[in-house]
Amino acid sequence: MANTAVNCRNRFQVLCYDQVVRLHEVMEDVMPIHGRGNFPTLDVKLCELVQVVREKLASEGIKVRDVRLNGGAASYILGSSTCQEFNDVDLIFGVDLINHNELQKIRNCVLECLLDFLPEGVNKEKMSSCSLKEAYVQKMVKVCNEHGDRWSLISLCNKTRKNVELKFVDKMKRQFEFSVDSFQVILDSLLTFYDISQAPMTEHFYPTVVAESVYGDFSEAWYHLDKKLIATRNPEEIRGGGLLKYCNLLVKDFVPAEDVDIRTMERYMCSRFFIDFSDINQQRQKLEAYLANHFGCDENTKYQYLMTLYGVVDESTICLMGHERRQTLNLIHQLAYTVLMTQERKAQVKCIELHELDQLNNLVIDQVFYGPFASGTNGSQYYSYAAPSSTFGHQISNSSSCPFCPPYLTCS
Repeated sequence: MANTAVNCRNRFQVLCYDQVVRLHEVMEDVMPIHGRGNFPTLDVKLCELVQVVREKLASEGIKVRDVRLNGGAASYILGSSTCQEFNDVDLIFGVDLINHNELQKIRNCVLECLLDFLPEGVNKEKMSSCSLKEAYVQKMVKVCNEHGDRWSLISLCNKTRKNVELKFVDKMKRQFEFSVDSFQVILDSLLTFYDISQAPMTEHFYPTVVAESVYGDFSEAWYHLDKKLIATRNPEEIRGGGLLKYCNLLVKDFVPAEDVDIRTMERYMCSRFFIDFSDINQQRQKLEAYLANHFGCDENTKYQYLMTLYGVVDESTICLMGHERRQTLNLIHQLAYTVLMTQERKAQVKCIELHELDQLNNLVIDQVFYGPFASGTNGSQYYSYAAPSSTFGHQISNSSSCPFCPPYLTCS
């Protein structure tokens, strides 16, 4: 397992110009906050949301130590690949939570801030905090326990799988699961730049932005991110959702780092998952929510993920009775079967649509191209279909002058 000795001097790193530009693009990006029922969609720039929330908290006497971008979005900004995707925009506001009244103030501040983003023409006077919560908040969490954790989470609805999560943290014992999701980008200098500068960023004029790895060694964590390696510290402290995150990394072709005892780590994660989600209904709800938030309609990846999870649970679960273990494995198998059937239905619909196209144009489709694809696929983007019966018309001869095929694709 990774060495637990942490050199605090190596936790921080100054972002280069390209990383600051990427951060600026994320902060300037318009994120839709979808309303339930007849409530309108709120088009929110992250930089504006952060500034409005911070100002509102200050007006209520709640001091914000700093504001940070966390998790997948931070990894995207620091990563060497621009193709990396992230699901949630996780914003951390460092605050002092002296008592439960502070948590209530924070909740009211966030809901009141949503009023500023309502479209013109909407009667804001009729919008109560309760109705705003029902319309735009996906989940709210408050944690105050004997371990010293004091923090609150407000997650705003987004149907495109990029939820905006606002965390208000006084103390959090475990702020990461793996080294690759341990990065936090401190936004205060960028927000100050937005406030005082009218000039656009250039390579010679941009704010100094610092990032921290709460894993400990920034260079080591960044190396893991760049090389797609899995490592952590104190795996026994990973929360129950860490198992799901771990399997997601495996699906994304991450591999364990050389010094990681992966079997021991898997056993810790499986044990904690079943401690946190001991009931089969809780497990179903957690899995279904995770699949919806991280994979959406990507049935292929969803199926691959469930099969990966099945393998890890099957091999590394040692804390359950036999029937409990089989019960969970059956649940994963049922979810995978449902995904597989969804794929089959989509394939059948596509086949019917292709046959209807054949009849409409008096054609026979022999190959279908799904693109664009990156180079190096060795033609795997072509899918051959068995020729339908002769009732669907004659097959076009192989000619470069075919009126139905583009000039760059040889007619089938």
